[in-house]
Amino acid sequence: MKTFLDKLRGDKMPIAPRARGRAIALTWLGCWLAVGLLAWLSVHWQAALLMAPFGASCLLVFGYPDGFFSQPRHVVVGHVLSSLIGLLLLRLFGPAWWSLALAVATAVAAMMWLRVVHPPAGANAIIIFMTQPSWEFLLYPSLVGALLIVGVALIYHNITRPQRYPKYW
Repeated sequence: MKTFLDKLRGDKMPIAPRARGRAIALTWLGCWLAVGLLAWLSVHWQAALLMAPFGASCLLVFGYPDGFFSQPRHVVVGHVLSSLIGLLLLRLFGPAWWSLALAVATAVAAMMWLRVVHPPAGANAIIIFMTQPSWEFLLYPSLVGALLIVGVALIYHNITRPQRYPKYW
């Protein structure tokens, strides 16, 4: 028991350094552009293109564009895959607590197995069980929203920084 309690104290590593002001400002602007575009298109297309996990996706894609979880295949496939699994399991088993847990766990495992892990996408299955949308959720907001975030990121990062985005497809 003492070993377990000792582990809870952590390794006493220092906290991460603060991002530079320019990086914070560029992240803010990228997030504003991507979410603003999704919101504007939602109004003009009269289609749901926004969901909460996209806020977290923007943090990763614009704040940490070189990271593993921020690459286009992770963002797009992660969101669509998690939504697909959520919709399938909701239709197969109904909105029970255990089927919700099964959907999230299966979505996470599938993303890991397919090497397209995108942490915000794990929440899609929860949203699906909470809202019980139609199959259209795969297209709007999952696919179109993820593609728009990646599209903004491709243009934005390759204009505002010397490094390439993406690191891989």
